[in-house]
Amino acid sequence: MISTDTYYQQATQRNLGIVSTSEQQRLRASKVAIVGMGGAGGIYLTTLVRMGVGHFHIADFDTFSVANTNRQAGAMHSTMGRPKTEVMAEMARDILPGVEVTQFGQGIGTHNVEEFLRGVDVVLDAIDVFAQPARLLLYQTARRLGIPVLFGAPLGLSGTVGCFTPQGMRFEDYFDIREGMSPFDIMTRFVVGLAPKGRHWTYMDSTKVDPGGHAGPSSAAAISLIAGMVGVEVLVALLQRHTLRAAPEFSQFDPYLKRYWRGRLHWGNRGPLQRLKLWFLRKKFGAMAEGFNKVGFQPLPKDGAAGCP
Repeated sequence: MISTDTYYQQATQRNLGIVSTSEQQRLRASKVAIVGMGGAGGIYLTTLVRMGVGHFHIADFDTFSVANTNRQAGAMHSTMGRPKTEVMAEMARDILPGVEVTQFGQGIGTHNVEEFLRGVDVVLDAIDVFAQPARLLLYQTARRLGIPVLFGAPLGLSGTVGCFTPQGMRFEDYFDIREGMSPFDIMTRFVVGLAPKGRHWTYMDSTKVDPGGHAGPSSAAAISLIAGMVGVEVLVALLQRHTLRAAPEFSQFDPYLKRYWRGRLHWGNRGPLQRLKLWFLRKKFGAMAEGFNKVGFQPLPKDGAAGCP
């Protein structure tokens, strides 16, 4: 048996040349928090472990099911019914012995979000699109604690990447989310703000979106795409290579359409063109509004176990 230090050196040796020896050690000393261990979060974790990040907080209250198999790194026949945080922590330690992973197996809520973010350098938003209360709590708390939040979104066969920094535009202002809005209005604003160009809708079948079942079209190809995009931004943030491109900037890459879009929404969703897109999306999915508002979002957990190794 070799020591964990020797294993780490050998496992990350081929990172050198992209990062320096001293930068690799900085990655090893860094701590990243990831909320959600499903499609995006699971592959974020394995990607960053292979890049040599040494410490993680991971949160998810769910277990793996067969429906997760098309896109989630931890979803395998052998893991069905098992907690996602437990499976992904095991995978991380199998990839890189000595990596420190603290699990928050009840998800995040007002009772534990500050503990989840304690000592963290960067937090990744991999929260389910139908769990907006947890997302809002995360962004508000991270901003108050001075922690940048990075995110990616797999949309069709495309991927977006973005960032909210403590000094930059607020999550609520960019997406134009206000108190008292219906779940349907919040969701439409979130979807339009994630990808202002929205070209992925040209080849997606919108009838497969199921708000009542909290489900929609997804692909492993898009999940893998955003893992690379977000992984690069995490490296930039942890090593301070350059200033993070934070909201109101946005970017989306669609290899299916062979297109890359990058821009800046100075007023977020409050801009006139974004308002027009919101009108169009509400019209497109208007028949689903009543059903979606009735089902609503996944609620925040009110209590639960603290993080465990």
